[in-house]
Amino acid sequence: MPRAAPTIDEVNQAAVARLHAAEPILEDVRPAREVLPNLSPTVVLHAGPPVGWSDMCEPLKAALLGGLRFEGWVPTDEDGMRLITSGEVTLGQTHDHGAVGPMTGVVTPSMPVFVVRNRAAGNVAYCTLNEGIGKALRFGAADTAVLDRLRWFATTLGPALGAAVRRAGGVDLRGIIARALAMGDELHQRNVAATSLFLRALAPHLAQSGAAGQDTLARVLEFLASNDQFFLNLAMAAAKASADAVGAVPRCTLVTAMARNGTTFGIRVSATGSRWFTAPAPVPRGLLFPGFTDADCNRDIGDSAITETVGWGGSAMAAAPAVVEFIGAGSVQRAVALTREMGEITVSRSPHYRIPALEFEGVPTGIDVRRVVATGITPVINTGIAHRQAGIGQVGAGTVRAPLEAFREALRALAGTHERAG
Repeated sequence: MPRAAPTIDEVNQAAVARLHAAEPILEDVRPAREVLPNLSPTVVLHAGPPVGWSDMCEPLKAALLGGLRFEGWVPTDEDGMRLITSGEVTLGQTHDHGAVGPMTGVVTPSMPVFVVRNRAAGNVAYCTLNEGIGKALRFGAADTAVLDRLRWFATTLGPALGAAVRRAGGVDLRGIIARALAMGDELHQRNVAATSLFLRALAPHLAQSGAAGQDTLARVLEFLASNDQFFLNLAMAAAKASADAVGAVPRCTLVTAMARNGTTFGIRVSATGSRWFTAPAPVPRGLLFPGFTDADCNRDIGDSAITETVGWGGSAMAAAPAVVEFIGAGSVQRAVALTREMGEITVSRSPHYRIPALEFEGVPTGIDVRRVVATGITPVINTGIAHRQAGIGQVGAGTVRAPLEAFREALRALAGTHERAG
């Protein structure tokens, strides 16, 4: 008798095994135009599912226009709008080019990006460098100071990091992430330990690569040491490289990406490849900086929920008691409860990424669309909060729940696919 086709549960278990096997290695830092696949000279990328210019939130519009000025393509935002609306510049999505970007997620050809290879599967993912908190392009600020910092990234920080990474023979991100979880990070809102571990691993190679003089080296080290969130973008690239190894598996119901563009929230599911299932993006709630209120908050935005897709961030809240108060999540007990709750919608626990407070249980891994819809429990996402107006930047940090309708839409599509296959 012919062997029976594997069940969906068996397919999912085989797929999540690929996720567990992922070995993300930082291989290089290069300008986006040199490494991103299919990135033409006049394409600018942004985070999340596709969104038309007229439907974009103000921070995303401002970041895109700032990216055009950073490239030197236009002197003013008015000129930039003409290029975009006329189609002379094409807007694309980071995920379509193997990349991710925090918040607005804007990537232009000259921006340096981390090059992260999943050594187990061979696929590569990319992410820009973290700018720090406050006014930043990723939060929709694009004044002179923001663009000057990005130019320093392109001319100095990126090349220095690239030379150091190459001299080191690559940096093992899986090892850093595993240790950081044991040291109080959850890899989305708290990256203090991971950034410190990364700096410790790379500092000797920065000093010895010869790519930076003494003054430049001092500035590079000062910037890295003062930016507790620097590792976030590395975690995002590591998560993308891990999750992409699970993409396009027939009948697999595991989520391979969650992303937001400030207007819509979207998910991708393994069996349906690059198709987005969307719903309106919710507004985050959390702890706001002094002087701001809930009315100032933009809808959720960014590709950084790729961390929750693989089991970090909100799913790993029990690992990071120090972040609970910062994002307004309640108590440490609540954080533990959230991690436990995420276990109800996932199919496995990671063998590599473990939480000491839970007797070294692995983080919940492999979000199953079927379980989300059946339980009504949606992924909890830790997130930064951008002001809804352009130019102001970050106003706080908090949590948000992925909208259930995106998962329902995905399940309906999967059911139709299964019916046709039968």
